[in-house]
Order: sequence, then structure tokens, then C-alpha cells
Amino acid sequence: MDINCPNMQMFGIKTPIIKSGDDILKAVGAGFENARIIPQDNDILILAESAVATAEHRMIKLSDVKSSEMAKEYAQKYEIDPREMELILQECDEIIGGVPGAVLTITRGNLSPNAGIDSSNAPDGYVILLPENAQKSAESIREGINKQFFCNLGVIIGDSRTQPMRLGCVGIALGTSGIVPVEDARGCRDLYGKSLNITHKATADNLVSAAQIIMGEAGECTPAILVRGAPVDIVNESVEMHLFSRNECMYYSNISKNNKSLSKCQ
Repeated sequence: MDINCPNMQMFGIKTPIIKSGDDILKAVGAGFENARIIPQDNDILILAESAVATAEHRMIKLSDVKSSEMAKEYAQKYEIDPREMELILQECDEIIGGVPGAVLTITRGNLSPNAGIDSSNAPDGYVILLPENAQKSAESIREGINKQFFCNLGVIIGDSRTQPMRLGCVGIALGTSGIVPVEDARGCRDLYGKSLNITHKATADNLVSAAQIIMGEAGECTPAILVRGAPVDIVNESVEMHLFSRNECMYYSNISKNNKSLSKCQ
């Protein structure tokens, strides 16, 4: 593969509004047909986590949630609906802190506001949790698409996140299948011939960020992006996303040194 002059294309795949329990494979397949696009070997399908989670019955009606006393205390402190706070406590591993309207958590090994729970792209009175196991979901979707279209592609389930000290959201991969999500660039040479010693390329995250320009954050009804020609290694397995330990992470390790009020979630 020539990675020096890649010619990458991205195609937005529109679908009807995905509802709880819908067949995500059927919805995406119909989107391909309407867009007159047929997936090919080495393509990459990027899916919005909200669409995947909704199809997996992860949309929750807040009126069905009973708030604990702990949830009520946090809700008052951070000005969050107590029922949503209850869900945050159930989903996250740890609460680091927060600001009015948002709690900063560690959820499934990632820094995540409100444990990734979101009310956007959900009906009034509902919120959407993250997929329970995004890696497993990506693998299942990949197998289904490959079988349906007789191809070998990669799948990424992505979400949006804010970056420390930056305004706006970028993409993050929650789960991948069929690609190498992080490329080890150690040993490569820079412009001046110096060897790179620590650099890793966040390939999956970068693709999700690029896809979100087309996918959007609001009512675009484009929960899927097909990427063609990306300089990415396609593999016949599901490679786990590498996550730093908390001590290895520059952000978390410095936050924890100066914050004595970190709280473990349920």
C-alpha cells in the first residue's frame, strides 16, 4: 500500500431514524442501496455510537429511573437531573469532578463527560447510553456486512469528545473490528532523519474525527460513513483499543495528584 500519496474518499450513508431494537445491519444496508454504494474490500465503515446503542436497546426513559440518595447529592452539586445522575453512577467507573451540567467520569477506561450518556438524538424524556460492549458490536456488524456484501472491510464505532483546554468536539473510537486502530510509528524517520521513539498514530480516532465533518452532530440522519482508500491496515480480527493505565496517562495522573475527592462509582 502506498501511504505517501493516499487518495481517501468518504461517503455519507443516510438512514431513517433508528429506533430501539431496529436491525442496524438492515438500516445500513438500505442506506448503501439508496446511496448506490457497494462496500468493497479494504473499505472502513464508521458508525455513530448513538445509532448502534439505540438499536441495542440502550435508549432509556428517564421516568423509569429511580434515583438513589447518592445520585440526588451529585445531581444537586452538578445541576444534573437526578435520574440521569443515577444512570451515570451505574455506567461509570469513577467520578473525577465536574461543572454545572456535566460530570467528568472515567467510563470503560476513557475520560468521558456524563459517562457518555446523551440526550441529543433521543426523544424528549429519553437518554442514550453508550453501547454496552462497542468492541463486540463492531465485530458483529463487521461480520454481518462482510457476509451481506461479500467483502472484507473494517468497522469503527465512534463517538465525539471534548479535548482538555479546547473548545469543540473531536472523534474517538469506542470499538473497532478488522483494522489496526493504533499504528506504531516508532522507528520511522522524521524530515531530518531522526528516529521517532514514542509516536503512535491514533488511526481509528483520526478517521472518526474526519467522518464527523460529514456525519454531523444534529439532525443530519447520517449515522454511517464509508471510507475508501484510507492508508489503514485491514486485518481479519478485532484488535482491542490500547488504553493507558491511569498512572501512565499524563492527564489523569496529574489530575489525581491534585484532587483528593475522586469518587468510585457503583
